[in-house]
Formats: sequence, C-alpha cells, structure tokens
Amino acid sequence: MAGRRINIAIVEPSQIVFEGLSNMLLKSGQHYQVYKIDDLEEVPFSVTENDLNLIIVNPSQLQNRVKAFKIIKKNTSAQWMALVYSFFSNDILSLFDGVVRVTDNSDEIILNINRITGADVAEENQQQESLSERETEVLVQLVNGLSNKEIADKLNISIHTVISHRKNISQKTGIKSQSGLTIYALSNKIISMDNISL
Repeated sequence: MAGRRINIAIVEPSQIVFEGLSNMLLKSGQHYQVYKIDDLEEVPFSVTENDLNLIIVNPSQLQNRVKAFKIIKKNTSAQWMALVYSFFSNDILSLFDGVVRVTDNSDEIILNINRITGADVAEENQQQESLSERETEVLVQLVNGLSNKEIADKLNISIHTVISHRKNISQKTGIKSQSGLTIYALSNKIISMDNISL
C-alpha cells in the first residue's frame, strides 16, 4: 500500500502475544515497522530513537505506575493503544487513545490502528477514486473470497478480464493480499463489515 510507514512499539512481556501480534501486523500488507519494548520505562528512549507513531501496551504494565504512565504519555506525540486480553477497569482503559483486544480479528485490529494513527486516509481515498466502476465491482467480489471464474460468471465478463482488473487494482492500490484489499475496501467505505461473506 502506498503510504507513510507507521512505527509501532509493542510493550508486552509475553513473547507469544508479541510474536502473534507483530506477525499479524507485518503480514497485513500495510507499511508497519514493529518494535518490541519489554518495559514501560524503556518507552521514552525508544520513542526518540524510532520516531514511534503508535505504542501498544499491555495495561498490566501500568500496575502501580499510573502516574509514571501519564508523564510518559504526556511527553510523547505517539498514540497509545491498550492490548487487552484480561479484565481491566474502565479507569485504566480510559487512559489510552484506543483499545485492541486479542479476540478482535486482524481486519478489526488493522482498521483500529489505521484509524488511531490517521494512516493516509486522504491518499487512500484518492486512490479509491482512481478505481473504475468495474474494478470496484471486482474488488468487492475478491473481498468476498470469490475465485476468478466465480467473479467472471457473476459479472458476466471473461476470466482474462477479471485477471486484468485484478492487476489494475493491485497497481492502483499497491495491495496484493486479500486481507490488505479487505482493509482497503473497508477503510474506503467500498464495503461494510456486514457485506463481508465469512
């Protein structure tokens, strides 16, 4: 996807949770650079060094350190997102700019991250306008998981035409993966979550 790179730090003590989230982010087709931070106190050094846009934090890192968290947050321009996989009070979660839960699917997480960081919405909207009406129709069918033949049958066009439209969509959006195209279609309001076939 054409757009600015989003630098994301994940403050998470669990290696399994960090690996799962970072792999999902890196495979999303978005321009994410992911950094691991082991402890909240390391954040100020990492922010300066890596020009972070988003810091995803396990709220357990705030235990007995809410005051320190507020100071760190105040002194950074990055957005802060809570990574929730157990119960936390609304008082704690309200300290963050956003919340992502481990039960959220990858599309929801990516949309949430792009929304909170303002990831090139204007540029994506401009790219969407450059898709032809037929390319948009093909995109909707791709997002719903239809094969080239199924798309051709549904839209009454040849398979070669479908392939040509798919190439054009990839070139215009810079996205090749189905999950990336889904995020693109959702963020540009080409489809809604209700329109996605599961």
